[in-house]
Amino acid sequence: MRMVENDREGLIMAYERITRMASNNAVVVFSVSTCCMCHVVKRLLLGLGVGPTVYELDQERGGREIQAVLSQLLSASPVMSGPHGVVPVVFVGGKLLGGVDKVMSCHINGSLVPLLKQAGALWL
Repeated sequence: MRMVENDREGLIMAYERITRMASNNAVVVFSVSTCCMCHVVKRLLLGLGVGPTVYELDQERGGREIQAVLSQLLSASPVMSGPHGVVPVVFVGGKLLGGVDKVMSCHINGSLVPLLKQAGALWL
């Protein structure tokens, strides 16, 4: 019983940490350093002129707990998760945007740049 309670407390702490991390910067990317899709999202944002704050979860203390909470936030199933879990996960203006599919979809349909401008990540 105590183990389940500790796990729950750890997830609550991870959720609170994600909220703080995401709200302190205009664009935040939760990533894993060896994930190719994470690299794609980071390069896209940099190419648009955005300097995202990037948290490499394989190098962060508590990275596994953060990934578990991000998975719940995205309602991802194991089928939807890649070899690195649910990353990348992108927050814009402190709000969850989504994973690589959502970021690319917004980029293709033209809604990504306005979101970035609204969050203060782009000025032009």
